[in-house]
Amino acid sequence: MFDILMYLFENYIHSEAEVYGEQNELTDELLRAGFNQDEIYKALDWLEQLADLQSSDKYPYLNSKPESATRIYTESECHVLDVECRGFLMFVEQIGVIDSTTREMVIDRLFALDKKFISLDDLKWVILMVLFNVPGKEHAYAQMEDLIFTEPASVLH
Repeated sequence: MFDILMYLFENYIHSEAEVYGEQNELTDELLRAGFNQDEIYKALDWLEQLADLQSSDKYPYLNSKPESATRIYTESECHVLDVECRGFLMFVEQIGVIDSTTREMVIDRLFALDKKFISLDDLKWVILMVLFNVPGKEHAYAQMEDLIFTEPASVLH
């Protein structure tokens, strides 16, 4: 499913190409690209649920915005998100790329991937997808793009 999300993001959303209006047309395009129909439906549902996260009626926990709260991960969350991923989430929150609400949206979408382990690269792409879909987060999206695509400067010895 994650491969489909990446395909859609890179070929339609991120490149600002026109996205098909009908779900059937998009499904047909993804089938022609070689993706499994069940996985296509899961990916489209994942995107629909991401859009639903904007609704405070369905997700009231996203309404609270504590100024200085520390996220405590459950044991099951720690099994899926290793120390590196949890540290990166803390880092992007501390530098202002995400806030507590978008962090929870990211965690929600990560666990909806239904993967046993989330890599740091997967995490970065999910953060980017979430920021792309949250109105008013254009600057944060650009910052996250810089974090993903900018090559680190080489160290002089």
